Amino acid sequence: MRVVLLGPPGAGKGTQAQVIADRLGVPAISTGDIFRANVNGKTELGLQAKSYMDAGDLVPDEITVAMVKDRLAEDDAKGGFLLDGFPRTTAQAEQLRDSLHELGQALDCVLELVVDEDELVRRLSGRRVLVDGQWVQRDDDKPETVRHRLQVYREQTAPLSGWYDSEGLLTQIDAIGAVEEVTQRAMSALEACGGARSDGPSAG
Repeated sequence: MRVVLLGPPGAGKGTQAQVIADRLGVPAISTGDIFRANVNGKTELGLQAKSYMDAGDLVPDEITVAMVKDRLAEDDAKGGFLLDGFPRTTAQAEQLRDSLHELGQALDCVLELVVDEDELVRRLSGRRVLVDGQWVQRDDDKPETVRHRLQVYREQTAPLSGWYDSEGLLTQIDAIGAVEEVTQRAMSALEACGGARSDGPSAG
């Protein structure tokens, strides 16, 4: 099964990505891991990306998409995958669709974890780090900073949700509750997606 996982900071996306991928028997693929592998491995794409990162610039979409496409062409992803952290914009979503088409593949489902903003702020601003023996709050976890991060996420991702909805791929689930409860909701939603697209290229 080929899945994209969407969700705001604090929704538990990282945790759920790994658990859901394990249940599906597919690799959980994050753009962070892909970037590190390419940069550390000094691949051509990694060197290109590093030149932008070293200059403090955003890595262009075409480089990011090319890295993702290379990763999705690897043997372990041929039977399916779960993408976490990509795409982030509708432009990236369109390029991902085209890249998958070139690989003879298509997404089965886009799963969005939904958590109300007050709960996200509570979760994120409740985090502490240990500094010199004292538990302190990081600046980027202060409530006002968290709300700004969520606003940026909404501005970028609301159009992405709408785009995937128009493609008939989006399924939203309530991500409040114990990890196992949320996982069960996700698996039920994915089962419905798989059933609806049983004639597609899904291996899940």
